[in-house]
Amino acid sequence: MELAELERIALDIRTDIVRMIGAAGSGHPGGSLSCADILTALYFGDVLTYDPADPKMDGRDYFILAKGHAAPALYATLAHAGFFPKEELITLRKLGSKLQGHPDSSLVPGVEVSTGSLGQGLSIACGCACGLRLKEDPATVFAVLGDGECEEGQVWEAAMFAAHQGLDNLVAIIDNNGLQIDGAITDVCSPELLADKFASFGFDVHEVCGHDIAALIELLGACKADRTGKPHAIIAHTIKGKGVSFMENQVGWHGKAPNAEQLEQALAELAEAGKEACRG
Repeated sequence: MELAELERIALDIRTDIVRMIGAAGSGHPGGSLSCADILTALYFGDVLTYDPADPKMDGRDYFILAKGHAAPALYATLAHAGFFPKEELITLRKLGSKLQGHPDSSLVPGVEVSTGSLGQGLSIACGCACGLRLKEDPATVFAVLGDGECEEGQVWEAAMFAAHQGLDNLVAIIDNNGLQIDGAITDVCSPELLADKFASFGFDVHEVCGHDIAALIELLGACKADRTGKPHAIIAHTIKGKGVSFMENQVGWHGKAPNAEQLEQALAELAEAGKEACRG
């Protein structure tokens, strides 16, 4: 797929995120927007092996959204990938909808595990990676964590386990947007120097711009192919609220929905970005 088309998909995913959260009246736009390019690279950049017609197919790769509050980004991605109709996206957080505020694997095709309790996702990913190795299945497990989530001690227990077990079929991607619900991560618990931390635990560590889709695809593919005895950690430097000017780098947009006026402005900005991409 051409880069321009991938960027268009990422823009469509962002548009869906904003529209879904606006219609729901609640949700987490900041962290959903920051990881949209990462999910685009994984699902549409020939990185993940999957089949929307057979979500539980043998030989598939596994994706775990450890930062489950970014569910709107995952739902929009899965809909664009064909796991369920895009028309269902507008039901986010509605009574009776399968698209709840955090991913539910019993309801949503393509969701491997229910997530949202921060700190648990990497442990689950380790279990998946161990299980695949025991079955001699060559699939890869990818997990997206938040940088604020990395303040949870369980993340580092899992990291220690992954390195000790040599889980080279595991790729942890840190959405390093610098903000969490109650402020900048450097002010809350200071888990900066994430690259050094993961390296000290025995990971093969990489850093990348989390909005450079081409670079993400290249790096993710390289990590997937590298089976030399170490798990991988990718520190993806991102912007919280990416794509909507008044949400970018604003901690207040961690977990609130835009009002009608803000929704109109956000959608107009994203539409204009799409026009500029076409002109470019």
